[in-house]
Amino acid sequence: MAFASKWRRAGVALLAIIVTAVLVWFGKGLNPYWPLLWFAPIPVLLFASRTAWPSAAVTAFLAWFFGNFCLWRYFRLLGMPPAIIALSFALEAVVFTLAVLLFRVLLCRGARWGALLAFPAAWVTYEWVRNFALPHGTASSLAYTQLNFLPFLQLASVTGPWGMSFVLLLFPAAVATSLFLRRASAKQAFRIAGTVLGLVATVLIFGTIRLAMPVKGSGVTVGLIASDAPGNVDVAEEGAKTSELFRAYASQAERLAARGAQVIVIPEKLGVVVDPDSKSVDDIFENLAARTGATIVAGLVHVSPPLKFNEARVYAAEAPVLTYDKHHMLPPFESSLKPGMTLTLMQNHSATWGVEICKDMDFTPLSREYGRKGAGLMLVPGWDFNMDRWWHGHIAVMRGVEDGFSVVRAAKNGYLTVSDDRGRILAETRSDSAAFATLLTTVPVAHDTTVYLFLGDWFAWVSVALLIFAMMRLLLAR
Repeated sequence: MAFASKWRRAGVALLAIIVTAVLVWFGKGLNPYWPLLWFAPIPVLLFASRTAWPSAAVTAFLAWFFGNFCLWRYFRLLGMPPAIIALSFALEAVVFTLAVLLFRVLLCRGARWGALLAFPAAWVTYEWVRNFALPHGTASSLAYTQLNFLPFLQLASVTGPWGMSFVLLLFPAAVATSLFLRRASAKQAFRIAGTVLGLVATVLIFGTIRLAMPVKGSGVTVGLIASDAPGNVDVAEEGAKTSELFRAYASQAERLAARGAQVIVIPEKLGVVVDPDSKSVDDIFENLAARTGATIVAGLVHVSPPLKFNEARVYAAEAPVLTYDKHHMLPPFESSLKPGMTLTLMQNHSATWGVEICKDMDFTPLSREYGRKGAGLMLVPGWDFNMDRWWHGHIAVMRGVEDGFSVVRAAKNGYLTVSDDRGRILAETRSDSAAFATLLTTVPVAHDTTVYLFLGDWFAWVSVALLIFAMMRLLLAR
């Protein structure tokens, strides 16, 4: 009997590992199916509540570890060694395991509410600390799996990504806790389930109302251009090749301006410009801006010996050239470039526009600075890796929801995307590997005030406090 029971437990553990790993694989990848992650932790949490801690730990670790392999090909594309990838997967799996074990021990010691809150609080604390410790900011947050769930996405305007990750993991913790208590304490199981479902319903009602509210301000017609054709997608060498590529983009920009584009965004790092030759390249777009009246944002590598910058240059009629240097570099590809330190803002059409570049949008503080300056429109040259065109291309959408601005992002090897401050994709098309892809649409530019804009990472601090409370409860509970 004991032998049969042992094999039965092993079978249940294996089933929990498989189900959670599969749900994580399809719910957390580069093209996630957002409902799956709401349910992914439930099998592991249920198994952990009914077994000894060593079995719970192994099950939780293996489930999350194997689920993370949905990102293996992407990290290999970025040039990460297999050992480093496996180590990063293992580290995240350890954090998930510790959160599951904390949930289990509090639940088994009778601290049911503490267990419920400890699981999401532990994970959000980890996400927040990782945001500062690694050079990728919020890029790995579970909140980005929910970008297509628009009513839920509106929570970012209050809590940033932290509240979204918390509620996303609070739900499975409530389901597991309620099922654990359904026989021994049905009333408490009902209270826990009812409270969490009420919270989720409140979040979704808030999001639905926010989506239904009219967006303030007038619209601006924007044009976007990108080309992945051979010879266009890579950084053009300095001199004639850069000038030739800029003229090709300028020709496409002139056509968009003739169709009504008031601002045109072109991808980052089109080519290399070395001082003092920058003036000859500037002339191409300065003359275009003067003829058409359109504002043009173009990305290049600006070399001012001995420094190199990933730079966006802004051309407008009867105005000096503005520059913005990228703040957050992608290692190791941009390790030789000097990070920027300042914002670039301009007043157009009674609204404030700002400029960031690609990876800058993975970080919340920089966009929040723009929001506090009243930005209603962010113009973002980018460059993705094809495989991550949806995931990384849409991370910028959440910054607009958090800080109250629309986003216009043009990326090589990615999407041309226009979104409003509710996270709705107003228009989108793929960059073209055969020719130039263009997009023309109208986007609202009025700034919208949000709670997150003023209070910042307040919910991350709440999660830290809840985790500390859970640890204290653990020491007090038998």
